[in-house]
Amino acid sequence: MGQNHTQIKFILLGITDSPCAQTPLFVLFLLIYIVTLVGNVGIIILVRVSPSLHTPMYFFLTHFAFIDICYSTVISPRMLADLLLEDKTISFTGCMMQFLTFAFFGTVECHLLAMMAYDRHVAICQPLLYVTIISRRICWQLVASSYLFAFLSAIIYTWCVFGGFFCGPNRIDHFFCDEVPLLKLVCSDTHSSEMVIFAFVTINEVSTSVVILLSYISIIGTVLRTCSAQSRARAFQTCTSHLMAVSMYFGSAFFMYLQPSSSHSSLDRVASISYTVITPMLNPFIYSLRNKEVKEALAKCRRRLFNSWQHTRVVSSRT
Repeated sequence: MGQNHTQIKFILLGITDSPCAQTPLFVLFLLIYIVTLVGNVGIIILVRVSPSLHTPMYFFLTHFAFIDICYSTVISPRMLADLLLEDKTISFTGCMMQFLTFAFFGTVECHLLAMMAYDRHVAICQPLLYVTIISRRICWQLVASSYLFAFLSAIIYTWCVFGGFFCGPNRIDHFFCDEVPLLKLVCSDTHSSEMVIFAFVTINEVSTSVVILLSYISIIGTVLRTCSAQSRARAFQTCTSHLMAVSMYFGSAFFMYLQPSSSHSSLDRVASISYTVITPMLNPFIYSLRNKEVKEALAKCRRRLFNSWQHTRVVSSRT
């Protein structure tokens, strides 16, 4: 790196500079963050305590919920603080670490969505071989490989963004340290860095999108050949929640990262809020409200808690 980066500090301009809007936005995004934490922690606990959910699909879902918690935590606390504080400076190291962790968790999420699509493909198209193909060992290998590849990708992204020469403006026109606004502050030529980032984003997002697309093409073909209308409805129902999560995440991510640098506008912040703040909050609702197995497991947990509470009351009243 070309200079003493420890002396550099950036200023995050945030979501808005209007004092009147900052407090309402703080309350709104704080509620969203709390709901995100409660919802995703709830999904993890529910899967852990429900034997009926100890399947590969929900194994991937627990990791997905964990990543959503981490992904949101990388962005939301800093964003909330900047809505209240006048001092919005962030050190070079702090900015670099935020970008590194954001890139890591974002890449893992792409791969987990692809794994969940492949899991549904095997369950519907090759049900007799499901236990063999999607074994517990294979599940751990897939998740571990996604974490490893995401870490390597995040290191490369971070080097491309922060390896340049920062010598001028230090105001980041965004609410977190992201690739596009940071590269605008680099004084040296960023063309090669942009090409490397574009290539790796394409590898990660497009390859996982292809896996998802091919999986669902195969699923649709298999389901349409199924004679029973009830079987079709059940198969499509298990895929609907995943498709909604895929659409929300990949739609905003493609808009943000796979467009020319000259095309970026103020809509970038809206897209960023969508996949960094809103989507992690909605995912638990998507997977619980539209999933029969999760709703049944939740009902059983409620009954167990109610019976336990009643038993405790009876015992305490006798004593």
